[in-house]
Amino acid sequence: MDASILLVGGDDFLATLLVRIRNLVSCTVEVAPNPSEAVPLIQAQQPDLVILQGNQPGGLELCRQIKEQTRLAWIYCLLLDYPTHSLAEAWRDRLWELECRAEALESGADAYLWFPKHDAKGEALDIDVVVQQDRLLSSQIVSGLRMVKNHRELMRTNDILSAIALSDPLTELNNRRALDWELPRQVQNSRSHSEQMSVLMLDVDYFKNINDTYGHPIGDRALQLISGRLRHNLRFRDTLFRYGGEEFVILLSNTDEQEALLVGHRLCRLISDQTFAIDDTLNLDITISAGFASLKDSDDAKGASLLQRADQNLLKAKAAGRNRVVGGQDEESYPESTSS
Repeated sequence: MDASILLVGGDDFLATLLVRIRNLVSCTVEVAPNPSEAVPLIQAQQPDLVILQGNQPGGLELCRQIKEQTRLAWIYCLLLDYPTHSLAEAWRDRLWELECRAEALESGADAYLWFPKHDAKGEALDIDVVVQQDRLLSSQIVSGLRMVKNHRELMRTNDILSAIALSDPLTELNNRRALDWELPRQVQNSRSHSEQMSVLMLDVDYFKNINDTYGHPIGDRALQLISGRLRHNLRFRDTLFRYGGEEFVILLSNTDEQEALLVGHRLCRLISDQTFAIDDTLNLDITISAGFASLKDSDDAKGASLLQRADQNLLKAKAAGRNRVVGGQDEESYPESTSS
């Protein structure tokens, strides 16, 4: 089993454990002499499993730190104690072991193993006991790695499901649910960096006529082609969403009113200037109308009022004759981007 394991402990602990680990499982092993030096390794490499020396100062606190961070909490933490001869004398009533185990688990460790090097009389352990220790260590590592594997697969599944939930199946654009998540984030980012932000809302002109004349499959194909043309002609910082039906929304980060107007005109020309080849026998001339609005101090944190102003300006563009852009703080109507 391929895995990444980080061992954290003193020289004797590492020397003993390195040999045992490499004989038990197939893995890559990194070492850190103490918890403070282990922290940057864990942050950067995110090993599958961390095995810590149980009685080393700072070990329990390291467990707490790992489990308190969402991005690291899935790492399997195993505390391993190799008690000295003086400690081994106390293990007959198991009180010491039980106390150590309880403290380890309370600190966030996923498992705790107690591997004395001597029996109660202070003599070296029988070989059969050592073999069983190795068996227990191996099974605990395999169990931990299995949990990590299951977690990773679950995260991949969740990522896929999230992508599906936030994607429009027809156009493969971000959908309205994705906009509801992204718009507040961009509003917050714009305000925290003291940058301009605008929203552009687009609507396909007379789209109902396309569906009524040629049928919904042709309408769907037209939406796919429009989406593709928009997507491949946006600036890197622009984010495109299918808002619903034949409406689209574009978040224009670091963009003021004049820049939003220019983007709107460019996209209107982009759609109207070139015919859409639906299939070998059908070409459609299509135009869009656009309304835009720029972020104000009075806008709410979710961006609902910003989006509403863009929508109102879109309605004005359609009422004024379509194939044009309307927007600005005073909601004035700008000239047509192309001839209708």
